[in-house]
Amino acid sequence: MLVNPNGWREQRNLSESLDLIKQGQVESVEVAGDILKLDLKDGTKIQTRKEYNQSFYELLKEVDYPSDQIKNITVADPSLGGRWLDLLINGLPIIFMIIFFVLIFRQAKGGAGDIFSMGRSRAKLFQNDGKKPAITFADVAGLAEAKQELNEIVDFLSNPLKYHKLGARIPRGVLLVGPSGVGKTLLAKAVAGEAKVSFFSMAGSEFMEMLVGVGASRVRDLFKVAKEKSPAIIFIDEIDAIGRQRESGFAGGHGEREQTLNQILVEMDGFDARVNVIVMAATNRPDILDPALVRPGRFDRRVTLEMPDIEEREEIIRLHMHGKPFTPEVVVKSVAQRTVGFSGADLENMLNEAAILAARNAQKAITPDDLEEAATKVKMGPERKRLQSAEDKRMTACHEAGHALVASFLDKMDPVHRISIVARGLSLGHTMFPPTKDRYNETRTRLLQMISTALGGRAAEELVFDELTIGASNDIQKASEIARKMVTEYGMGADGPVGLVPDLAESWLELQVNGRREISQETLAKVDVEVRQIVTDCYQKAKDII
Repeated sequence: MLVNPNGWREQRNLSESLDLIKQGQVESVEVAGDILKLDLKDGTKIQTRKEYNQSFYELLKEVDYPSDQIKNITVADPSLGGRWLDLLINGLPIIFMIIFFVLIFRQAKGGAGDIFSMGRSRAKLFQNDGKKPAITFADVAGLAEAKQELNEIVDFLSNPLKYHKLGARIPRGVLLVGPSGVGKTLLAKAVAGEAKVSFFSMAGSEFMEMLVGVGASRVRDLFKVAKEKSPAIIFIDEIDAIGRQRESGFAGGHGEREQTLNQILVEMDGFDARVNVIVMAATNRPDILDPALVRPGRFDRRVTLEMPDIEEREEIIRLHMHGKPFTPEVVVKSVAQRTVGFSGADLENMLNEAAILAARNAQKAITPDDLEEAATKVKMGPERKRLQSAEDKRMTACHEAGHALVASFLDKMDPVHRISIVARGLSLGHTMFPPTKDRYNETRTRLLQMISTALGGRAAEELVFDELTIGASNDIQKASEIARKMVTEYGMGADGPVGLVPDLAESWLELQVNGRREISQETLAKVDVEVRQIVTDCYQKAKDII
């Protein structure tokens, strides 16, 4: 005999249970789905199973139980909980399907709004309504040339009739080109603030969705709303996400992106001369944009933003110093000289990190040491409290000293500013040579000295320890990259001023007309030999200096 887990009903097979019913030993029967619970007249409680879709009365008929005696047995209806359980079990597949489709639709529409709002623009609208102070050119430090060029756009938006009377066409698009962190987005907002017009901001990736046609629909809606709010500026950040060169042949996985790009081109072509709307876009990859996007009549103006020079860095530093206490030893000009190669975003981050460091040390003001540590952290990453053996520290110290020693004996190299064997990021140590001035050009002599300096650490390891480590891998990569560019791009190789880089950036149409310029295997082999010779000679020079 088997007893069920709750311990109070005996398990019997169906035939035995039906025999007990025929013998008149059953007081009551409770039917719950495929379970029969029988209470016998002697107090015994048993349980059995039947076919799920077969009724209890059909079972009694099959065993020829007299129908007039059925009334002597009390048959209880299934409990309410049992009914709900049956409904739940039967409805689970349908419930799961409904949940699955709801999740799919939410993902397709980005989790916001109803299904009919997927094609609506998600651009953020900034209006000069006086509730919030508008960003103007005064809030943008540096970028004097860019501001001067964009002042004309401000005048277009503020006084369009002045240009219409002379038959001038207002530029339809302005492309802001520059590396990350130089202030492209901030400058676009400043143009809207100066002109006191509505500003619609949207990232290029926000047009794209998994459903084909949504991007084009959002473009149409964005331009429609902007025209209603005219005068206005539409700003598309990271436009290279949707403005890449279109591929030949079938669209494939790029179909949605190309449809979105085509719709942008159509909308810009459809601007009425009286519609006072200008499209501004930002990118740090202008080389990959579709030629149809940057031709005259669409993005008429291209404004190039560069890393700030020393005067602009001073201006940016002073702007972000507001509200932060500094000790008298902090000299803005010295900080600007120390931060060559920093973007505006880097400088803001550096000052913020310095303030955090000063607060952590319970200081009342920010010191030059805080700024130095913050600048190193921004460029190299935070310190790693990793325990190193004495031998590893000695090897790292020798490596960094090799860089510093070689640089000190080369006249074109910048002076050594700092040597550290504190691990930061992926490096175990670093030697810093911050430029003493902003450079916009490099000579062949300085490039060769840069290679020798990069290999100085490896040379010191070999000469002092008669051993090589993997710590110089990044130095070797940098040295090889400089040497290869000297030969293939800068025309500083034995073949003279000849470009040896394949034309990979041409559009598909140009490649079909002109053909791709291929480099022969023999030429590539010669390039490898020459690169190896340059690196080897510079390495030997580093060893000679040490």
